[in-house]
Amino acid sequence: MMKLRQEARVLKKKAIASLTAAVSAFNSPIEDGRHTLVLLTLQHSFEMLLKAALVQAGVSVFDKKLGRSIGFEKCIELARQCPAIKLRDSEAGTLRTIDALRDDEQHWFNDVSEQILYLHARAGITSFDEILTRVFADRLGDYLPNRVLPLSLDPPAKLEILLDSEFKAIEALLAPGRRATHDARARIRALLALESHVNEETRVSSKDVDRVQNGIRQGQSRSEVFPRLNDLDTRVEGTGATITVHVTKREGAPVRYVSDESSPAAAIREVDMQKKFYLSASDLAVKLGLTAPRAVALRRHLGIDTDPKCSRTFKFGSQNHVQYSDNALTSLREARDALDMELIWSVHSPVGNRDLRGPCTQPNCAEKKAD
Repeated sequence: MMKLRQEARVLKKKAIASLTAAVSAFNSPIEDGRHTLVLLTLQHSFEMLLKAALVQAGVSVFDKKLGRSIGFEKCIELARQCPAIKLRDSEAGTLRTIDALRDDEQHWFNDVSEQILYLHARAGITSFDEILTRVFADRLGDYLPNRVLPLSLDPPAKLEILLDSEFKAIEALLAPGRRATHDARARIRALLALESHVNEETRVSSKDVDRVQNGIRQGQSRSEVFPRLNDLDTRVEGTGATITVHVTKREGAPVRYVSDESSPAAAIREVDMQKKFYLSASDLAVKLGLTAPRAVALRRHLGIDTDPKCSRTFKFGSQNHVQYSDNALTSLREARDALDMELIWSVHSPVGNRDLRGPCTQPNCAEKKAD
């Protein structure tokens, strides 16, 4: 057995208890409040599991300014950065979607179909077991009594069929004379929450629901009002009690996401870009353990300042401020550990007011020197 830190042991126990409660709620014959209980306990189980893993890895889970433990989104962010956890993109997407579904269920209301609930409960259990194994060398089955039934024996329908079915149901609810707008909006919220699989900035708002509702009433298709869902696919493996479910990004041509006024209004999502690009250049240097000039050299080598996924310029009054995302930090940290900083410094050291360049084209600049 792995020797656990005291706090990690408590958090891990709470995580398994909440997941067991989620399985029990899912299989409960009592329908009233069943979806709510499943989503609340499932989300809580993951927050406790990630905090247990972070504590075990020696990562602080407290906000120094507030003196309180960090929230779920911050847990996901730190778990993606932590080498001991290595939270995968598909796992992060599943966790964010469960959190988004839970958020509306707890603070307002949505309408999560049985197939969508099953898909994410089963994918959640798959991810929980994989994280538990990867970090603590344990299996979830070791903590469930033999009398516990698996979470349904029927695999979910193909995701594309499931999404089309949900969309047709929403169309029917919005038909003239149905007087079922509230029911339609509740289902729209559930589908918008699913976009968390492919977009870490997804937040379901009333404005987004309004745009989708108007788009459907104007006769727009599912791919037009929910463009990000075109990028989703499921991978179901095994049978019976051994079923595993992963929600992944579809391979092939990428979906074109719109952001301009000429595009259909229902396809436009408002996101807080300052929340995504929240790191300054000095923040990067501190987190990398490099001096500011060496951090600049590494950014120049990787072309971080010209990568839209890594950097963004914000204009405040007459001043422009360049901010960076977690993608930038991850790329820089990996390069710092794998490459020869002295070679990078010799080629990219800041000189004068030279503009930041794109990815390095110097031969052998990125090679690690032999010890």
